[in-house]
Amino acid sequence: MHEGASEPTKLGLPSHTAACLFDLDGVLTQTAKVHAAAWKQAFDEYLKTLAERSGEPLVPFDAVEDYDKYVDGKPRIDGTRSFLASRSIRLPEGTEDDPPSAETVHGLSNRKNELVLQLLEHGHVNAYPGSLRYLHAVREAGIPTAVVSSSKNCKQVLASAGISDLFDVCIDGNVAEETHLAGKPAPDTFLAAARALTVDPAHAVVFEDALAGVGAGRAGHFGYVVGVDRVGQAADLIRHGADVVVGDLGALLEAP
Repeated sequence: MHEGASEPTKLGLPSHTAACLFDLDGVLTQTAKVHAAAWKQAFDEYLKTLAERSGEPLVPFDAVEDYDKYVDGKPRIDGTRSFLASRSIRLPEGTEDDPPSAETVHGLSNRKNELVLQLLEHGHVNAYPGSLRYLHAVREAGIPTAVVSSSKNCKQVLASAGISDLFDVCIDGNVAEETHLAGKPAPDTFLAAARALTVDPAHAVVFEDALAGVGAGRAGHFGYVVGVDRVGQAADLIRHGADVVVGDLGALLEAP
């Protein structure tokens, strides 16, 4: 920590904090809106085609209810399978190389990803203002930072939100796949971030909004786990292992 920087206690963290490891979606960025919009467009395009063929009425994808029930937090391919199953729609699996126009599970998944990338390219992701203030305070305190996300589009999201330069390490879905890291609730990705920063997990803080992510922080024996409650699940975050829960990271700067 450089001279004159804030102490970890001024950040609402234990005094021994040597690194901060942040989840992406829901903690740093408002990415859920982008994903929901891309899922809706991809599914509605396909549902419209089915309705025209069958003569049945079109029942669009609900960007709130269907998103929460079937796709939120899941790997893309699993989200596609889950929603299609909810509508009793059966498609061939296909392969990862299927074009976005293919009528396969992989094709529809690739269409959704194509739409997400288009939205990211046009700068449609915002960082939460409180998270941005907090990140700058952590950086000013000289504490190393990492972003830990299951998303393979993590770097594009960071660039879209304009916060790429606020992290020393990025452990994303691509790194996890290449190095065979298990996803959350396994602690592997967070542990990889701590190793990359050469910090003992006992001296690192995990910031998560998902129950599985909080569980990963606890399973990895990290020194402190901050739960970020955006959807009214504070009690569940505590039960899964959060040491403290805040509605926004900015609240940690105001902690006594």
